[in-house]
Amino acid sequence: MKILAALAALGCTCTCIQSALAADIYPVRTIRWIVPYPPGGTTDILARIMGQYLSERLGQQILIDNRPGAGNNIGTELAIKSTPDGYTVFLVNPANAINATLYSKLPFNFLNDMAPVAGIVRVPNVMEVTMSLPVKSVGEFIAHVKANPGKVILASSGSGTSVHLSGELFKSMTGLEMTHVPYKGAGPAFPDLIGGQVHVMFDNMPSSIEFIRGGKLRALGVTTAKRSAQLPNVPTVAETVPGYEASAWFGMGAPKGTPPNVIARLNREMNAALADPKMKARLAELGGDPIAGTPADFWKIHTDETEKWAKVVKSSGAKVD
Repeated sequence: MKILAALAALGCTCTCIQSALAADIYPVRTIRWIVPYPPGGTTDILARIMGQYLSERLGQQILIDNRPGAGNNIGTELAIKSTPDGYTVFLVNPANAINATLYSKLPFNFLNDMAPVAGIVRVPNVMEVTMSLPVKSVGEFIAHVKANPGKVILASSGSGTSVHLSGELFKSMTGLEMTHVPYKGAGPAFPDLIGGQVHVMFDNMPSSIEFIRGGKLRALGVTTAKRSAQLPNVPTVAETVPGYEASAWFGMGAPKGTPPNVIARLNREMNAALADPKMKARLAELGGDPIAGTPADFWKIHTDETEKWAKVVKSSGAKVD
């Protein structure tokens, strides 16, 4: 029995040593980065920008794996249930904080089942309308909706996203009636918004800014407390609706149990990316402010936002089963 116990202990020790060695030489193969939305939206854009940089720094390809559906939850569950070896990571986004309250039943607890790696960026949302809508300001929009109750259609990148809840917050603070139409990401919503089939969206700035600059969509306001340097002539929504504020934030997570030194390596490379002048300039073009820091720093943002949006979900009455 003593011999068996000794062999078992030796086997455990060898396994631990092998895991440590594997982590030390990480990575040795392709890393899959799960993005829970289709191509074309902010999450996808940010993952591809950061993924290219990380591929060069790590010496291994970062494969972007788009897994849209169920308001972000399909990709989230896939990531959480993946092997925690550092070869699957996840694009954390506001829906992960919102869904904790929005959905009555989830097959996971995000705060407990996902390990934080690093923050990427915080961005404003933009209140934008189709060019055919006869409004050029937030005030004119409010008057138009009041004159046409229920006829104005609010598009979003999915139920429970920051895009959706930014619209719900606006509705609750103005008393407006609008019909919500969720899409499977911002990318699929743009053709209908540009074409006038839907009328307004509170989209993340990175995926919308080129449509605004190109004259395909009209920006009425940014959702942050201060104006954006990328759209300096666009007022804040709060200039018309005092107290209104919303923003989106993004980062990287990994399945719980991922080796600490793997997380430390990824965090170090993510922070190096955010300190690179070229990366900072690219993110600034998209309207984003980098949120570099430790895994704990990023998770504090996530927990704070979970609490904030829980109040909005409850006050709006939004619920998904």
